[in-house]
Amino acid sequence: MFINKTEKGTNNVCGNVLIEYREKHKISQRKLADMLQLSGLDIDKNAIQRIEAGKRFVTDIEIKHLSKVLELSYEELLDK
Repeated sequence: MFINKTEKGTNNVCGNVLIEYREKHKISQRKLADMLQLSGLDIDKNAIQRIEAGKRFVTDIEIKHLSKVLELSYEELLDK
């Protein structure tokens, strides 16, 4: 049987990493969305909020932009 949720029932594994990163660097969800938009990704604060809550799937394209903007490796985003 195919399961596309984490063991905790969330739709992504990087949401907690985003929360930790933002809190550590004192960046708001809106600021992170702005940073991603400047990198060429069409995303808003509400999408960031849903990713962090585990309610939204994250595409490979979004992972690529997150990695670039946050200066984190793919592994750091996905393996926490």
